[in-house]
Amino acid sequence: MGPRKPLIGVIGASKPKNRDPENAVAVGRLIASKGWIVICGGLEGVMEAVSRGASEKGGVVVGILPGGKASDANQYVTIPIATKLGYARNAVIAQAADSLIAIGGGPGTLSEIGHSLSFKKFVVGLDSWAVPGMIPAASPEEAIAFTEKQLKKLGLI
Repeated sequence: MGPRKPLIGVIGASKPKNRDPENAVAVGRLIASKGWIVICGGLEGVMEAVSRGASEKGGVVVGILPGGKASDANQYVTIPIATKLGYARNAVIAQAADSLIAIGGGPGTLSEIGHSLSFKKFVVGLDSWAVPGMIPAASPEEAIAFTEKQLKKLGLI
């Protein structure tokens, strides 16, 4: 078995604002183009947009769902994981991801950022919260460039 593909957590609001959906689609496409795997909450909003972008490029999307039904996942999720954990699934996403990209976001996204930083994960923010320890990115391409640099540092690519 060869080296595993990096898991890139993409977190953001279920009711996105401004450019969040188009940024998420672009991030999803870029992740899939690199051969990496998207891991997200698997529902609507930023989660669906990143899933759609990755799907358009033939990528794999793991959806960590808050409820107990895999069928709740958006149509672009490749691997739905029903957890019955509610918002506690945010900690699962944060722990499972090798690196994370926060796109916009509300309180749920902020909790994922907090979990991620507590777990010593690398987090890039794209029009997201300004939290100490996060790296702000000006574009989807810059978010992916920062992520790629971190994955190289970790020896994952």
